Formats: sequence, structure tokens, C-alpha cells
Amino acid sequence: MDRETLAASLLAVRNATVALADGLSGEDCQVQSMPDASPVKWHLAHTTWFFEAFVLGPHAGLAPYNPGWSFLFNSYYESVGPRHARPRRGDLSRPSLAEVIAWRVAVDEQLANFAATASAEAWHAAAGAMELGLHHEQQHQELILTDLKHHLAANPLRPAYRAPAPIVAPAARTPGWVEFPQGLVEIGTTGPGFSFDNEGPRHKAWLERFRLADRLVTVAEWESFIADGGYDRPLLWLSEGWAWRTATDIRAPLYWEGDAHFTLSGLRKRGPDEPVVHVSCFEADAFARWAGARLPTEAEWEFAFSALRADDGPFVEGRQWHPSPAGDAPGLRQGFGDAWQWTASAYSPYPGYRAAEGAFGEYNGKFMVSQMVLRGASCATPRSHSRTSYRNFFYPKDRWQFTGVRLAQDV
Repeated sequence: MDRETLAASLLAVRNATVALADGLSGEDCQVQSMPDASPVKWHLAHTTWFFEAFVLGPHAGLAPYNPGWSFLFNSYYESVGPRHARPRRGDLSRPSLAEVIAWRVAVDEQLANFAATASAEAWHAAAGAMELGLHHEQQHQELILTDLKHHLAANPLRPAYRAPAPIVAPAARTPGWVEFPQGLVEIGTTGPGFSFDNEGPRHKAWLERFRLADRLVTVAEWESFIADGGYDRPLLWLSEGWAWRTATDIRAPLYWEGDAHFTLSGLRKRGPDEPVVHVSCFEADAFARWAGARLPTEAEWEFAFSALRADDGPFVEGRQWHPSPAGDAPGLRQGFGDAWQWTASAYSPYPGYRAAEGAFGEYNGKFMVSQMVLRGASCATPRSHSRTSYRNFFYPKDRWQFTGVRLAQDV
């Protein structure tokens, strides 16, 4: 981006993060309901620390707002220094929420001043880190919502975050299939525009003939899986998945309670045509076997959706706070927005991948083990953060994110 566009985009993203916390109390922003989820206050602070550590310090020569806070709000950058343990982030009652917000305001002012006054050379050196920081903050916007949902669900009162915007969508029709030919394809980022390093290099992949379901798996279909004993049939499950299922006694998606489920708008009755969400890759794989299908590979998914607009879907700006039914339009639907979609692909480097030099080399590359790739975007994803080449990744047991299922079949 040019300087003016990047500065304006950065300010808009920073303001959007604070807007997600509007109306939350200090207590709301303090809770950490499990080790994988962080308090809202920590997200607000960490995204501010990022700009101090990687932009204002090295490129503007500015001292940190509070030197001790680097230890508290560094996430996983070993090369930057030691950090507070992730499972104990909820212990950080100090600094207060008000102090964190004041810190954000001060850093935003410093960023604006740097954008206005930096020399061309200094700006050129810092622009990459600023743009990465913008997209890094959008990742944490989604995490604010998914982590907060887990925190609120842990409260016996089942409090709501916000009321949803009206959802207008016809009932989902009988699922269909869209077939794709065999052939040599290319996947990975093409540019122009921003992408994370794990989205490239662009490379070739061979695909056999396959078909994809034209929409995501629905609540009603998942209820049929449960009624048919899907959670009690070991032959449907991967070995590690069955061990996880039996150890945890999981028998339904996360947040399901009777005929209701917990949403960011509180506990409400499940809609049969809504996409099922908050399922693990283990559950998704078992459901696919039960349905006589499989999960798509990430190459299949990217090739199939490469002709569709990645910014067309129900994203966080729609303020629905939950996926909506697919409707009855023909062709592939629900590729972007609604729910992240599990694939059968392990999160590993593309051919020719090299991690970046320095601390940014810790951003993606060191996590390329034991995790699975998800594609698409969710109802908690910012619209401008969605890309066809985007590679999200989580451990196969994870399900507190808006994770859903699209089926695939060999032809």
C-alpha cells in the first residue's frame, strides 16, 4: 500500500478492535476460560505491543510505553525475549483495562505521527512490518470473539455478547455436488496484495477428478449423525480421534445443549438449516465417513473456489455473530464467511517455502507440525482479511473456533 492508504487502513483496523470491546466490563475482558483462549484485555494489549516491538522501536527509535509490559504481552516470539505463560494470562489483573486502552491511544498517536513524518527511507523499512501488523491485528479481532464466546459460555448465566443483526436466508435445499476434472493446477498466493508467508510459493498440484458439496453440513444433518450413533462407532473414527472422543466423552458439537446452542447472542434454539460449527477435525472426518464422503484437500478446496470472490459472504461486519443458512442459489456456496472448513491436509510448508529472517520467521513456519489446514473464513472474520489462498491452521482436536465441514468425494 502507499503511505496514506496504509496509515488509514491501520487506523481503521485499530479502531475496529476497540469497537469489539465496546460495552464489555473490565471483568468481561479479564476472564480466561481455558489455556487456548486469551482474555480480551490481553488481545488489546498484545496487538499494541506488536507495533511497539516491530515498528515504533526499531524504525522510529521510540521507547516502550512501559518496558515491563513486553514480558506480559509477547505471545510466542522467542527471539524478542521471555514472556508470561500463555495459560496464566487471566492472572494479569494489572495493568487494568483502562491502562491498556490508554496505551493503545498513545501508540496509535505515535503510529500516526510516524506515518506523517517518517523519511521515505524509514517508511520503506517499516511498511512491511506495519502491514503485517494490520493483518495480525485482524487475526486477533477474530480471536477476541471466539475466545470471548468460550468465556461467556462458561458462565452458568449464559450471558449474551450482543444481539444479532437479522438473518434473511431461505431454507437450505437438498445438498448437491459440483464436479471438477482431473488435471495439473496451481495453488498458492498470486498477488498483488498482502499474503502471509505460508500462502506461498505458488506451485503445481495434481488433482484427480473430485466433487465438492455445494454447501456446508447443516445442524439437521449432524443431528442425524448423532441419532445414528456416530459418536459411538469406532470404525468411523481415526485412531487418535477415537482416543480423544473416549477420553473427553464428547457426544455433540461444542456449545450444544439439548435442542439449543450457545451463541454470542446467548442460548437459542438451533436452526436445522444453519451450518454446524464448533466441531473438531476428528469429528468432521468421522462425519464424512458416515456420510460416504471425505474431507477435501486444501488443493482441491483452493482450486474449486479460485473463481469465486473471497470478499462475498457473511463476515464480522454483518454483526450476525453466527453462521447463516446457505439458501438455495445454484453452485458452490458458503466458501467465505460463515465457518472455517476443515481439510484433510496437514499444515506443512509448500515446496520451496522459506521462513522469513528474524523474529517474523516465528510467525508461521515454526507451527508447521501436528496441525491441520482450514480454508475459507468465518462469521467472525473481517471481510478484508479473507483470501482464497489463506491457510488457517489448528490442532485436530480444536473446536472453539467457528469450524465447520464441507464434504468431498472421489469421482
